Amino acid sequence: MSPWRRALKNRMLVVGLAMFTTVLLVAAFADSIAIRSYKEIDLPKALTPPGPEHPFGTDRYGRDVFSRVVYGAGIALRVGLVVVTIQGAIGIVLGLMAGYFGGVLDRGISFLTDVTWAMPPLVLAMAIVMALGPSLDHVIIAIAVVSWAELARVVRAKTQAVKSLPYVEAARALGRTDAGIIARHILPNVLSPVIVLMTLALPSAILSTTALSFLGLGSQPPAPDWGVMLNEGILHVELAPWISIFPGLAIVWTVLGFNLMGVGLRDLLDPQLRA
Repeated sequence: MSPWRRALKNRMLVVGLAMFTTVLLVAAFADSIAIRSYKEIDLPKALTPPGPEHPFGTDRYGRDVFSRVVYGAGIALRVGLVVVTIQGAIGIVLGLMAGYFGGVLDRGISFLTDVTWAMPPLVLAMAIVMALGPSLDHVIIAIAVVSWAELARVVRAKTQAVKSLPYVEAARALGRTDAGIIARHILPNVLSPVIVLMTLALPSAILSTTALSFLGLGSQPPAPDWGVMLNEGILHVELAPWISIFPGLAIVWTVLGFNLMGVGLRDLLDPQLRA
């Protein structure tokens, strides 16, 4: 069976990809989808319930919640992709170096990985952001710095298994450099689990960023960050619950889509599950 047919038969992958595509399209065409600017204030219409003019209602400043949720999709995707890119770069490089070279370098990287793994990631990220100052960029850096350990462990283990295979030994006997062997023979063989782990790391990055923004450490008002919206809505949760409900549903939709896509990719790329 061709890879495309296997992918189309994987319901989790198809559903997750459809949900992700929805968020991607909303983020890409936010200017066309949004009713008005996310920061447009209209105090006479503050706390207006959902209706024809404001499908998701308004917040305490009269800002349109629908427009803010739409623009928030771009922030969520940016955060997830940038965090996973930085996290992937750190985890892959350290994992390849530890697994391939071994010895003192392996012990040093493994110790650093264990220390990072032992610390609660959200608490460590909070400490880093508090030291650097509240901002979305600092949150992205903090989450990436504290979340690479699992990826490094997987890459290290996979590298140790691959580097002793006959074709790697043959490449070494032919005089290929270590960098060439890693790039040409080892890295392609560790990409499958890396892709799956990075896909599953996206929702975690979004949730962590949302949590820090909710605590006031991430995006700052009037940014349409979903975590900021939840924080603003908590003051009016009884009088105007829609302020928190709709960004909350957007978070659930986005995170669930990424999770389903990650599980679907795992099933598609794992030869044991494929069999």
